[in-house]
Amino acid sequence: MDNFLAEPASGAPLIEVALTRMKRAIICGELEPGAKLKVETLSKSYGLSSSPIREALNRLAQDGIVTASDNKGFRVAPISVEDFQEISRLRILLECEALSDAMTYGDDTWEGDILASFHRLSAAEKRLETGPVALDDDWSSRHKAFHFALFSACPSPLLLGFINSLFDRAERYRRFSAQHRQVARNKNNEHQLLMKAVLSGDKAKATAMLRQHIEQTQGNVRQALERQAATLQ
Repeated sequence: MDNFLAEPASGAPLIEVALTRMKRAIICGELEPGAKLKVETLSKSYGLSSSPIREALNRLAQDGIVTASDNKGFRVAPISVEDFQEISRLRILLECEALSDAMTYGDDTWEGDILASFHRLSAAEKRLETGPVALDDDWSSRHKAFHFALFSACPSPLLLGFINSLFDRAERYRRFSAQHRQVARNKNNEHQLLMKAVLSGDKAKATAMLRQHIEQTQGNVRQALERQAATLQ
């Protein structure tokens, strides 16, 4: 599981440094949807040559969070209800499949990792005040780690790679939604119920709860996007 919030290790390839820093800036909203991404400007900002910057932009375009065209160059991908609906639809399909596989192949170590990751997520949530937890980097990192602990016994690296990419694309929308949320959401309780369903071995219940968890986020994001659109009219 990639952690876009983590600073690249010392001595990491320059392409990885550029990729991680730009991905974080886009997902966390520092580079806004639709913003033009000039190679020269980014090179100066990150202290890197144009080659790793350009390669990182091409890889981010493949991930769907940057758009590229011959005429307009690179831009931060826009956000929309339709795009997030598609992300959510694919997440449900792939994550439910991965969770079902994980519940088939998971062992005691897998169960222990789930419990430990949930404990770390809960500890982070307790330290926060009543603000939007999705905007806290430590919480976001632990949140992703919890979800991927659930999938970790899935034997398909390719499936997990697709899930990782979609999860990060969804994170950009979660952060946007958290900035515009009007009603609090007790995600820790959702995660606890999901964890219990997984550890109980009931695949039907666990995958149904995962689907509901993703759909709840989809509804919150849609409302936030619609509110933003109404203010621009």
